[in-house]
Amino acid sequence: MTLAEQLNQDMKQAMKSKEKDRLAVIRMLKASLQNESIKLGNKNLSEGEELTVLSRELKQRKDSLQEFKSAGRDDLVDKLEAEIDVIQAYMPQQLTEEELEEIVKATIKEVNAASKKDMGKVMSAIMPKVKGQADGAQINRLVQKHLN
Repeated sequence: MTLAEQLNQDMKQAMKSKEKDRLAVIRMLKASLQNESIKLGNKNLSEGEELTVLSRELKQRKDSLQEFKSAGRDDLVDKLEAEIDVIQAYMPQQLTEEELEEIVKATIKEVNAASKKDMGKVMSAIMPKVKGQADGAQINRLVQKHLN
């Protein structure tokens, strides 16, 4: 089942069970996917393109969450946390810290990185491998740790 089909099915279920907040997030995701489809000029997005859209939406909410927490806006924090939970349900299984560490070590060896100057080379090699399965900031932290 494609992501669009899953979203349609979940949207119907949210309507039937009167889950307004969940319904709003699903509609937003559908709109984001449709906008991306129009932008790219193709009818059906690939799984990777869908994942990119989901990752972007999730990152925007996580960034906003940090801002709202620091501003003391607990009302908005709760709403964003609920939205993040809904979006994460459509994301692939996240890699554990240990799995990420193994990928980072292997990639550093693969690109023959020796110092922090090679950070960009390592990051550009890792990101396609873990697309949607890990947070970029977490990967960045691990790469820096292993390039000392």
